[in-house]
Amino acid sequence: MVRPVSRLLTNLLTIVLVVLAGSRPAYAIAYGADAPDGDYPFSVRLTMTGIPTEDGGTRDSWCSGALIAPRWVITAGHCFRDAAGKRVERTVARRTTAIVGRTVLGRPGGHEIEVVDVRQSGSADVSLAELATPVTDVPPLGVGDSPPAAGEKVRLTGYGLARDGSTTPDRLQTGEFVIDRVGDATLEISGRAPHPDTSACEHDSGGPYFREDPPVLVAVVSSGPACPHEGPDTSARTDNLASWIDDTVTAGPGLPYVPAIGLSALALALLAGLIWLGPGTRRGARRGPG
Repeated sequence: MVRPVSRLLTNLLTIVLVVLAGSRPAYAIAYGADAPDGDYPFSVRLTMTGIPTEDGGTRDSWCSGALIAPRWVITAGHCFRDAAGKRVERTVARRTTAIVGRTVLGRPGGHEIEVVDVRQSGSADVSLAELATPVTDVPPLGVGDSPPAAGEKVRLTGYGLARDGSTTPDRLQTGEFVIDRVGDATLEISGRAPHPDTSACEHDSGGPYFREDPPVLVAVVSSGPACPHEGPDTSARTDNLASWIDDTVTAGPGLPYVPAIGLSALALALLAGLIWLGPGTRRGARRGPG
């Protein structure tokens, strides 16, 4: 009887060890930490509903980003791609919204605003999304213009997955990172805390890496291996885009945002006005020399 009991104990011990090994908490950013309520309010989740696919269907997705001006969010360029995968300067989904200043997505507070236009950098995986209305009660994240250095510590926030294929997170996540290598247009950045394998994950694309005290943008998440992992991800530098970013966000808003249903009503109203004026009225409406 000793041998069967010993075998049973061994099996039970194996089960316990497997359970313990698999009980490590699942975070997003992968092996990151919950952002405290109210911290990093400039963090943004961009939600795309009804993105066209090559087979004629649609899909939903989301990216991370940061508010850098009252009407502008910075994110990854590849967050706005057409069905063929080409980066475009327009929204691609039936509806694209930005959630700003909301740590927990399921709670009230913050803002949810339509994205109405997009600008793409010509030299990096970076885009700027224009909001329909300005956000005036959330301090934007500053955009740095000094180059980062290897060994510099930065923080990342994002609404990405805990690991590839995991469930959608409902709370903003954060982690500490260190810059490993500085390239002409990209940075290699590795996780530092709360774990060595803290890493950007799917849907963290566009999430901001920033210096702290005060918060200043350094880069946005661009690409990387499956998560979680140790070692670097690739991010797109933003310091060398500072002039383009400043020119874009200070140029003033584009055309006023009018919902699709409003456009139809506006067109009908204009047509009715032209009919009411009539040919004779339109001829007499012109005054002065000409």
